[in-house]
Formats: sequence, C-alpha cells, structure tokens
Amino acid sequence: MLQAHNPFYKGFFESEELVKMGFKSVGENVRIAKSCTIVGLENISIKSNVQIDEHVFIAANKGLLQIGDHVHVGGLCHLNCNGGVFISDFCGLSQGVKIYSLTDDYSGNSLTNPTVPEKYKQLKKAPVHLGRHVLIGSGSVVLPGVSIGVGSAVGALSLVSVPLDEWGIFFGSPAKKIQSRSKKILELEKLLKQNER
Repeated sequence: MLQAHNPFYKGFFESEELVKMGFKSVGENVRIAKSCTIVGLENISIKSNVQIDEHVFIAANKGLLQIGDHVHVGGLCHLNCNGGVFISDFCGLSQGVKIYSLTDDYSGNSLTNPTVPEKYKQLKKAPVHLGRHVLIGSGSVVLPGVSIGVGSAVGALSLVSVPLDEWGIFFGSPAKKIQSRSKKILELEKLLKQNER
C-alpha cells in the first residue's frame, strides 16, 4: 500500500513549503514531519539536509534553535530552546531525546512550573551546544549549560548534566566516559562533501 493512502501517515513538509512558514532560515533538502509541534519559528535556523521526524516538540518562542547541515532529529524528541540550543553539522538525536536549556530548581527553595510567576522561581537558563558529529541515544536527557564535544556519542537512557569532552562514548546517569570514539567519520564526511559538489 502506498503511504499516500495510509490514513496514519501524515507525511513531511519540504524545504519549499518551510521557507514560506516564517522560519528565520531554511536550507535545501529539509524535511519536517507534519505531526510536529513547533513554536517560535522566527527563532529557528535550519541549514541543509535535515530531517525532523514525527511528533517532535520544539519550544523556541523565547530562545534560539540553530540546526546545522546533515542533522537528524528522531521522533518524540523534545527541544526546550529558551536558553538557546545549538546543534552542529552531522548530529543525530535518537527517538525520545530531551534537551533542556531552561529548567526549574528542584531543591525545594523555589516554586516550580509554568503556572507560577517567575519572581517565585529560581530557573536555570543556559545554552546547550552539540559539537559536530555528536550522537545522542534514545531516551537521553541533556540539561541546561551542557556542551558535548565534537565527535562524542551518548548512549541510550543517559543523563548529561555536565560538559562532555570530544571523541568519547558516554553512558549512564550521570553520563560517564566508557571509551574513545573512532575519528573515521571525518574521512567519510570528507568523501560525502566531495560527492555533494
């Protein structure tokens, strides 16, 4: 059966449609699933060769989201961009990844949640930076102020609460380095770019 006849499949918006919707910028070959919820289009810049899958929620109404080239955001991801989220080229977010650049204080020293005026809360607001070739596994959570170094990978169900070095494989809650990651992907990137010309 063709996808066009499947009532459960909503399809994707393509670059040509997306550039007319009010995004800050959209490159070529960008696909965003029609089932996504995205707020703050005017604060979102997307380069080329990007795919955002089904049921992703992006809140950029009070902060920036910048997505580089060759980025994939898996289904059911949540990006809270109030403090800024910056995703570099060749990054991948697996299904259900949560990135927070703003969070409440859980210590009990302040009130929490969006129904409470800010004068009663102590919010942590800080940008999140993902370096080139960063991969984040399914169900992982990245907290405000985190930067993940170039070439690093985070295993599924990990909690990233502190910056991570370059070229490591990290796993756990909190995420800890378990081994180094190969740099062969840099050679493959070079070949891809040569073929794209």
